Amino acid sequence: MESTQDLIQTFSTAAQKVSAVVCQVSTMRQAFAYTVDLCEHKEACQLLIAGCQESLSAPAGDLCERKQQQKVMAAPQLSEEQFQHLEAQCQQRGIDLVCNGLRDHLAGIDIGFTLVDFGIAETGTLVIDSSREAVRLATMISEVHVAVLPKSQLRSTALDIEIELRERFASLPSYYAFITGASRTADIERVLALGVHGPLELHILLLDE
Repeated sequence: MESTQDLIQTFSTAAQKVSAVVCQVSTMRQAFAYTVDLCEHKEACQLLIAGCQESLSAPAGDLCERKQQQKVMAAPQLSEEQFQHLEAQCQQRGIDLVCNGLRDHLAGIDIGFTLVDFGIAETGTLVIDSSREAVRLATMISEVHVAVLPKSQLRSTALDIEIELRERFASLPSYYAFITGASRTADIERVLALGVHGPLELHILLLDE
């Protein structure tokens, strides 16, 4: 049986191979600080309007050039106490923190902050209970996905979480997402593109407990 340190090394290596950023944090407060700093220093995400490459009227051109000023972070899984702590940090940096109503922000979620149920070391994969729509949206429509994975929830292979997942699937409805790296796709000419079907970046914070 692999030690926790071996699992961390295997997981980190596999995750980094698929463009994920892997860091270790001691507490949730460190995870919050990391995420708020990341959000503060990124450019606010923008709504891409169709037709901006064409010759447009002055008003339409102004609309294409308009930039979103308010950054938005989505954190749908936190307890009330955790949410309030993160919200206080966000407010100090001018960031809007939301936990529900993500459909109202489909064009402007900078960071999705989620909690991970399991990590598969062999492939660097995250397993997240996404039964709630807000969790699914946070992992799919944010420009940057920050995922907190407790080290105790690392498993060597997918087979090692079979029994635990079967128990969870007994409670319906259930929806679990397996996420490996940032969103990527390739066209017929095999040109790799990141962020087409999901976040441009994935940051995984391995949490001590």
